[in-house]
Amino acid sequence: MSSSLKNELSSSDFEVDSSEIQSHSRVQKVKLIHSLRTGLTGLALAAGIAILGLSADTLSVYNATHLPADFLLSLWPESLDIRPTTSLVAGSAIVTAMNVVSLVASKNEFVRGRIMAHSAVSLTAPVVAFIASLVAMVFFYAINASTTVVSFQSWTCRWKSVPMSTRPYFGTLCRESQTSLALAVLLVPLELLILVTACFQAVMEKKVEVILHLRDGSASS
Repeated sequence: MSSSLKNELSSSDFEVDSSEIQSHSRVQKVKLIHSLRTGLTGLALAAGIAILGLSADTLSVYNATHLPADFLLSLWPESLDIRPTTSLVAGSAIVTAMNVVSLVASKNEFVRGRIMAHSAVSLTAPVVAFIASLVAMVFFYAINASTTVVSFQSWTCRWKSVPMSTRPYFGTLCRESQTSLALAVLLVPLELLILVTACFQAVMEKKVEVILHLRDGSASS
């Protein structure tokens, strides 16, 4: 075998090894990013479920203890605005659904095997969840900040120190409302972080696909 042919083969082997090392490194990064995104999505799912459960419970208590206007001793003011709490219920329901879809897609081998489909779901779900959480927060604060509107949280927290032997237990409702609001505030940047991570993962997966395609093309030639 001539020296020029040996040098050519050695150079070819080096290029293949270098390509394999590069692709392996990128695959490991994709796996790490994927694990991070999945973990953050699971955390967002837990927060969404907690917000949904707490907000839905407060509305349930309100509906069970709310009396018509003709009752003289009504526990709730007639002008009470429950839209901020309703917005948290709706927003957290959408967030929960989107995070479930994202996690299912991440665990499904059929979807994960198709980069375009997996990237579409991984990006669409956090976009919708982020918008839903942001809209719910803006709507909540827009109404709750009004000095002329009595919201569910402002009313229950106003009377939280009043001892009660039966529902609605204003103190409990106030704490539930405050907890769900705090979680909703944290959910907005969390969903944004998930979206950024999903974008980064999609870019990395595309690069890995290109490298593997070039390597397979070089090997076949």
